[in-house]
Amino acid sequence: MTSIGDNPPARPPAPTPPNAGAGTSALAGGWERLHPLSAVVRAGRGTLALLVVMAVSAVSRNGSGTQDLVRLGLVAVVLLVGLVSWLVTRWRVSDGVLQVDTGLLRRSSLRYPLTQIQAIDVVRPGLARVLGMAELRLRMAGAKGSSGRLAYLSSVSAEQLRARLLAMAHGLDEHEPAPPERPLYQVDPKRLIASLLISGPAMALELAIVVLVLVALIKPGAAGAVLASGATAFLGVSSALWQRFNGEYRLVVAEAPDGLRVRAGLIETSAETIPRGRVQALRLVQPLTWRPFGWCRIEVDLAGRATGGRRNRAAKRAGRALLPVGTLAQAQALIERVMPDVPTERRRPPARARWKAPLRFRHLSYGLNDRYAVTVSGRLRVVTDWVPLGKVQSVRRTEGPLQRRIGLASVHLDTAGRMIFAVARDRDRSEADGLLASLPGACRAARAGETGIGTGRRRF
Repeated sequence: MTSIGDNPPARPPAPTPPNAGAGTSALAGGWERLHPLSAVVRAGRGTLALLVVMAVSAVSRNGSGTQDLVRLGLVAVVLLVGLVSWLVTRWRVSDGVLQVDTGLLRRSSLRYPLTQIQAIDVVRPGLARVLGMAELRLRMAGAKGSSGRLAYLSSVSAEQLRARLLAMAHGLDEHEPAPPERPLYQVDPKRLIASLLISGPAMALELAIVVLVLVALIKPGAAGAVLASGATAFLGVSSALWQRFNGEYRLVVAEAPDGLRVRAGLIETSAETIPRGRVQALRLVQPLTWRPFGWCRIEVDLAGRATGGRRNRAAKRAGRALLPVGTLAQAQALIERVMPDVPTERRRPPARARWKAPLRFRHLSYGLNDRYAVTVSGRLRVVTDWVPLGKVQSVRRTEGPLQRRIGLASVHLDTAGRMIFAVARDRDRSEADGLLASLPGACRAARAGETGIGTGRRRF
């Protein structure tokens, strides 16, 4: 694979082309509104649910006219609230700042400096896709992962506005075309379905269905009670599997000068950019049921990612699974692009660690070089974590009661990420003390090396 070059130099300002698309006046300092149908998308699920209930009642004639009027009134209220929100929301770009004003009783004026924009993601919920609309989600620099959003614009306008805002953020002319990208990987939908079917939650669900069928055949009267008692767990597991399938369907990873671009989704799609310097850790997971097929999964942890709430759900799904399921060769190629020159040699723990972790012992190891640390652990599934030393914010040494008795300790490498943590588990106490003493200096040296990069391969 070839390395990525720097962003192209700025070109002289080009004349504004005719029909430049929506948002041209806003980029020139004039105020713009969101798409008029934004209210419909915002109402979304609640309105659709009420309409479905009304349709079922009308067909079956089970509901009274008063109930239907109440439901219709609720739909009207939801749409009216969305319409008011659309009327009081406007945006523009002025003096290098994206301004978003909104609110009826309590006005809110938000400012997003374009120079602090790290990435702009495009998210399309199911209803928005049907109506040809998309949401722009801005990710700003900062430890808390603050973000802004424009929900919703037409799909064409959203793509054009994204390219223009990014060009202006990089000091280029607003009509500078988006930099080209090179695809690295695309998930095979058949392999994704197969991997989900043999995953732990799916196999537990399949076993429960078999048990339910057997109970229904042997003792039909008890089947209803069994189904009722396990309905919550059944729906929870089914929902988790569906969300993972929907969020990782046809996931595509591409490489561009501004970072890695990740696109995925079946009903709700998202297009996310992982900027350079934001990757805090990588994790390679090899579940027990996947290992006979040589499959694995790569997850990525980003600095300051906001993982809670409905707004961030799609971005969380797309960003966390960098490789939902693939071969070890595909995983190694992707890891090399994100973290080149990771350590390959691993150190095993002392033999007495078997008493503390009999199931995990055969997988325990760690490796270290001047740029990265790697740790391996796992009982039924093998988990390998890579952490750039330049991203480590603290180093901790811990001892549990059993570890103290047999002279072992663990060393934790903490980063700004929230999901992946590298831990050199069950090391000899003297080895753990040595790591605790040497790692802070190694991390400082790695950070100095990253800030001093002038040429060569750019890092994530």
